[in-house]
Amino acid sequence: MTVKLEIQNLTQVFNRQEVLHSLSFTVNDGEFLSILGPSGCGKTTILRILIGLLPPTSGRIIKDGNDITTAPPSKRNMGIVFQNYALFQNMTVLGNVEYALKFNKEFKSRSRAVAENIIEHVGMTEHIDKKPYKLSGGQQQRVAIARTLACKPDIILFDEPMSALDAATRLSLRDEIKRIQNQFHTTMIYITHDQEEAFALSDRIMVMDVGMIQQLDSPGAIIANPSNMYVREFVIDNLRHKIDSLAKYVQPGISPPESASASKITASLGMAK
Repeated sequence: MTVKLEIQNLTQVFNRQEVLHSLSFTVNDGEFLSILGPSGCGKTTILRILIGLLPPTSGRIIKDGNDITTAPPSKRNMGIVFQNYALFQNMTVLGNVEYALKFNKEFKSRSRAVAENIIEHVGMTEHIDKKPYKLSGGQQQRVAIARTLACKPDIILFDEPMSALDAATRLSLRDEIKRIQNQFHTTMIYITHDQEEAFALSDRIMVMDVGMIQQLDSPGAIIANPSNMYVREFVIDNLRHKIDSLAKYVQPGISPPESASASKITASLGMAK
């Protein structure tokens, strides 16, 4: 695998308090990496440093072999999807997606056609002339994703994009994000506190607590071999509690409609005790 992003000894200090403790990790080209942890563990700080919104206290960010630690956001070729959508309320779906393209030399001359194509890819063509307040939360998040995809970033960062959505919409948007990743072969880094979400989406998961990496591995490896008690309690025990809470509603002799991956995780959880 080709390394797309390499983080070297990343440290961040706020008010004399170290909130990131010399983190080092890599992200492979085309990989879906979730950064999983509770509120306040430092995961959003990592995202802000990667996109260029916050300078690190120390450490380096290497992208495609180039040091981008001090590069401005516009020179990093990364996109970001926020939790609150961050759409322009006075613009239509088309206007929101086309806006950034008008300031990009590569796309300026064909901004309308590029925007319309991306909107079609995320299934929002029938809403193209609507303004955000006429859209559901899930539809607004699709517009935000389309706007990010339009400039063809190498890496897309997601900052808890589903936190404000209902369960059904989260499941639908989860499938949409994976479809988009497969279609565009984009590297994705996904911030979440939801264990189930991380396991459903990720190639690898970076489990964090108090500014430190507790484990970075594939979902299967984390289930089979949790690195410490924190990972066991925060990840495995929480997943098991969710499964147990639903199991009481399943009638004896009737199997719940599970995907193959969900079945494997359920079986693995039974073994990881």
